[in-house]
Amino acid sequence: MGATVRQILQAKGSFIWSISPHATVYEALQLMADKDIGAVVVVEDEKLVGIFSERDYARRGILKGRSSKETKVSEVMTQDVFFVRLDQTIEECMVLMTNKHIRHLPVIETGKLAGMVTVGDVVKAVIADQEVMIKSLENYIRGDYGR
Repeated sequence: MGATVRQILQAKGSFIWSISPHATVYEALQLMADKDIGAVVVVEDEKLVGIFSERDYARRGILKGRSSKETKVSEVMTQDVFFVRLDQTIEECMVLMTNKHIRHLPVIETGKLAGMVTVGDVVKAVIADQEVMIKSLENYIRGDYGR
């Protein structure tokens, strides 16, 4: 394969939705619903302090009987955030996501958020790489070397 995080972000854009750790879980859920996303990074003073996902809400919020309008994001977010850098490969993302059972990877470059890679982004990149490989093999079999 060989595609990198940088290439994914160039294709999809690097905009990233974030929320304060002091916001309520309800506000985070509203943002996620409005933007049709499954997670938001939690940022304070321009620093990544956590990530809040639908899974966090389910496991640490609703199942614990917490009110989404009264609970702060900081109380239920994941604090130990796994992340990747722009030069890392799709394969590295896939291994990390699979081994850690996560669907969202913030991208950090020179200490700053540079974007977010999702499991969907990784799958899309893998499929695109496979389509290129298949086309190349078909051309090779037919003897069509780019003529």
